[in-house]
Amino acid sequence: MAALLVSLAVVGAVVLLCELSRRAAARYLPGAYWIYALEFVCTLQLCWCANELKLLGERSELPLSVRLTLLYVVTVVHLVSFRGASCSFIWPLERACRRKLRFKAAAGVASCQLAAALAAQALAVLAWSQGWSDIHVRHQRFGYKCFDPLGGTLLEAAAVELICSFIVQAVVLHLHKLEPLLRVHALSAVITVLVYAGEFPCSGHSYLEYMFVYWLGPMLGAISCNLLFEIILPFLCGRSSITGETKKQKSQ
Repeated sequence: MAALLVSLAVVGAVVLLCELSRRAAARYLPGAYWIYALEFVCTLQLCWCANELKLLGERSELPLSVRLTLLYVVTVVHLVSFRGASCSFIWPLERACRRKLRFKAAAGVASCQLAAALAAQALAVLAWSQGWSDIHVRHQRFGYKCFDPLGGTLLEAAAVELICSFIVQAVVLHLHKLEPLLRVHALSAVITVLVYAGEFPCSGHSYLEYMFVYWLGPMLGAISCNLLFEIILPFLCGRSSITGETKKQKSQ
């Protein structure tokens, strides 16, 4: 219980600090600088909280129901506080491919996200080094390393990431059909279920292997989802409607 309270305090402090940073950036940074700052701060919040919650889930003996509830609540907090930030390299890449964002700007957004992820890892290690809870102390003894391998081969892990990314992207594309108050909860519920169903533990592999699993997999999932819902299905529906109209005219 003590470890849970400490981790909740860390997550709460991170969210509060990042919210203050977002408000300051919105007030003092003009134009494009605000977008870069927003992506950096929100990605920092996401990654730092994810590191803390991952450590809590792996090293504590919390019931599964508590861990999933905590994940759901924190995801809702993220989505509410992000103010439209994507915290994913897929968004600037997609926008650039659609010619809605210059490649230079997309590279800038992705660079801010990468820098924030690295900063979050460093800050998480700094917080753990303070030894605020037993799991922090134990993690420090092992040099802040993870020991659980991927739960399968690289292709299996990449396939799971692809499927999860496909599902999330499909939900995002259709969120506008829901009431505004339900959108955050719907996406949070989907993310919670996917984390439970498809999460692979952390270490034992090289950086290139992680890139293959956690970068290429999600990117292919998002691309395939957009192709399906924006090109393939509209094409098939259009062809079927034309065929139907042709048959109708012939029958008349």
